[in-house]
Amino acid sequence: MINSIKARRLFVIIFAVIVLYILGLNIPKLLNAIYPIGYRDIIVKYADSYGLDPYLIAAIIKVESGYDSYARSSKGALGLMQIKPSTGEWIGEKLKVTNFSEEMLYDPEINIKMGCWYLDYLFKYYDGDIKLVLAAYNGGQGNVSKWLKDADYSDDGVTLKNIPFAETKLYVEKINRAYKMYNKIYRDLINK
Repeated sequence: MINSIKARRLFVIIFAVIVLYILGLNIPKLLNAIYPIGYRDIIVKYADSYGLDPYLIAAIIKVESGYDSYARSSKGALGLMQIKPSTGEWIGEKLKVTNFSEEMLYDPEINIKMGCWYLDYLFKYYDGDIKLVLAAYNGGQGNVSKWLKDADYSDDGVTLKNIPFAETKLYVEKINRAYKMYNKIYRDLINK
């Protein structure tokens, strides 16, 4: 069953590539449209500032907001990197932002700076384990801490063998896929 599903997916991909080639569509332009990279200078600035991979930041923005600086989630997260106002206020205190307001989270510069600061914080907290960082970014640090203490989700209290929230599990997978694509598509366009 699984092999037949993989075979069908492979057939669809090959068929789509052939159709695109026949139609004369420019694959690189199509990929750029599917995986845009806005705010490149801001991404690189704050990725460098916090020792992060700019392709990861680009992937997170793609998955979180689709590069819509005015995005608002059903859970109240705002802006490009989908930061909740309460988290933004906490980060603002750490960054000594005066007169923080949730409207600031719609500003690409502020949002990306805060998102990068928070990711740096999570990378330090989780000793560089990207799976834990992404799970905490999406599902919450408190939930990840609970999962690490639960033998159903962690054998050693340090790594997750699986993520119990379907949304968070899918989020981590989406970020990883987007990250790989940004690395391939823009490898010469962003200097690490």
